[in-house]
Amino acid sequence: MSLTTQSSTQNLFFKASEKREFSEVLNEVQTYISKNYASLVTDGLNNINTGDDTVKQKLKNYIGKYLLDQRLSVEGLSQAELVDELYSEMAEFSFLTKYIFGTGIEEININSWDDVEVQYSNGTNVRLKEKFDSPDHAINIVRRMLHVSGMVLDNTSPAILGHLSKNIRIAVLKTPLVDEDVGVAASIRIVNAQKLQKEDFINSGTATDDMMELLSALVRYGVSMTVAGATSSGKTTLTGWILTTIPYDKRIFTIENGSRELDLIVRDAEGNIQNQVVHTITRELEEERKSTSQDDLLDIALRFHPDYIVVGEMRSSEADSAQEAARTGHTVITTIHSNSCESTWRRMVTLCKRKYPNVDDNVILNLVTEAFPIVVYAKRLENKERRIMEIMECEICPDGTRKYHSLYQYKISENRMENGKFIVKGTHEKVEEISQSLQRRLLENGMPQSELDLLLKGGSAE
Repeated sequence: MSLTTQSSTQNLFFKASEKREFSEVLNEVQTYISKNYASLVTDGLNNINTGDDTVKQKLKNYIGKYLLDQRLSVEGLSQAELVDELYSEMAEFSFLTKYIFGTGIEEININSWDDVEVQYSNGTNVRLKEKFDSPDHAINIVRRMLHVSGMVLDNTSPAILGHLSKNIRIAVLKTPLVDEDVGVAASIRIVNAQKLQKEDFINSGTATDDMMELLSALVRYGVSMTVAGATSSGKTTLTGWILTTIPYDKRIFTIENGSRELDLIVRDAEGNIQNQVVHTITRELEEERKSTSQDDLLDIALRFHPDYIVVGEMRSSEADSAQEAARTGHTVITTIHSNSCESTWRRMVTLCKRKYPNVDDNVILNLVTEAFPIVVYAKRLENKERRIMEIMECEICPDGTRKYHSLYQYKISENRMENGKFIVKGTHEKVEEISQSLQRRLLENGMPQSELDLLLKGGSAE
């Protein structure tokens, strides 16, 4: 029987020498464990939330035995509870552990050591009553988080981007970039890949059936697109759904920055993989020449002969590589931070110029609009609901001029406050058809005329 599960038996024989403060007991136990079982602590960190509790149970047993031998206890905690809290402080992430690996949580924001907020997937923000013991305590816990990605937070590297697992990203700032009495500021982004169905988007009001059918058909027949919007606007979730509509015999190569948000592999009931997907992530190291950027992975992707290349997010010069790939016959789907459809192409220009600063803006604009004729702009409204605000096509005319066609728009009819809550009402409206040149492109890429006709009428191709 485990030492940590014998609390009722222990209480018959165990009597603490005196009740002590938790911080005192933690310091004493931590010193003992670090001296004798440091490798187990490291193993515990590396196995957090993997489902393998072997190391965790061993370490808890050693903690429990030390408490018994030294007759240590804390007011208000049973021995089993004390063991759990000590373990969480030493080999996990203190009170944050249950939120980081909980359900329905999108983001944890540490504004300072005594101000922590949790953002839930329904848009609710909650300021936690729990807090760190001190600025140093907050820094130590965050350092432990960064250990997983091999990053070191100190005065020479006070700004760090790291990850806890393939779907948890963390951005951190410490002194001197924040005040000493703050200790540390951090944003922990938890991406739970939601495999939503088309009906989920329609029922929630994010888009209409016609809009979803259009996006699916465009990608299916080789039209590259960018999904734009701010953080938490639903870009990744929408992109993930679009990619699920790609036939299984098409090869998909995904590139993501630091952590993986997309989960596209499909298995049958026996666990056999049905589609063709290569998931990759960047690797950022302090020694830059050993790092692998999105630009590097884009270059590698072309050697895998993919039908589709997915760039999780365009942030820098990889935008130029992405537009080059899109203009050489590959279908490229990507996301980007911007605040409208038209501004998305201009932002692409800005990113491309990081690689070629001396090239004229209009030259690059011609390239990116040719590469990505479709932009989808998503937004999270004040009432926390997500909407596709616009789908736009940029048509390049034979004379080289550009025409912007707004295909669908979300038009807000009411925007008010009621009992402290935002009320936003509106409808999606079809504005224009896709251009004749894009229609010809779809037919050339294999779309049957009957399917195109149905799409133009606003029907489903199923």
